[in-house]
Amino acid sequence: MQVLRQAREQLAELTGMEAESVSSFEQTSEGWTLEVEVLELERVPDTMSLMASYQVELDPDGDLTGYRRVRRYERGRADGRK
Repeated sequence: MQVLRQAREQLAELTGMEAESVSSFEQTSEGWTLEVEVLELERVPDTMSLMASYQVELDPDGDLTGYRRVRRYERGRADGRK
């Protein structure tokens, strides 16, 4: 759990956007890979807010080594990915 908290904090510090949740994570031979959901643009109503998923790479100690946005979507939209 500490690794997940640390990843969210580091991503927020770098992007200036608060991470809302971690939707997936896995341990790899290089450390950790996470997918973090971020609120990119707040709108009214809330279901129209723009969200983004970021792939975050961490080393074995939990330090962020890289990130990239992998998709953007409206909060109220169903996920079309499988």
